[in-house]
Amino acid sequence: MNVGLSKSEQQQIIELAKQIIELDLKRDEKWETLSHIAGQHAHEILRRVQNGR
Repeated sequence: MNVGLSKSEQQQIIELAKQIIELDLKRDEKWETLSHIAGQHAHEILRRVQNGR
């Protein structure tokens, strides 16, 4: 992965990538919970909350 990046920058990139993966997995878990509780209304609820309604 060394494309002119320092060792510190490479480590930071790897850590950020790991954090993004962790957030994605957590998002999936939260979505499963929301879908389980809200059922077929989960998408609509999520959109409304995202849009501040």
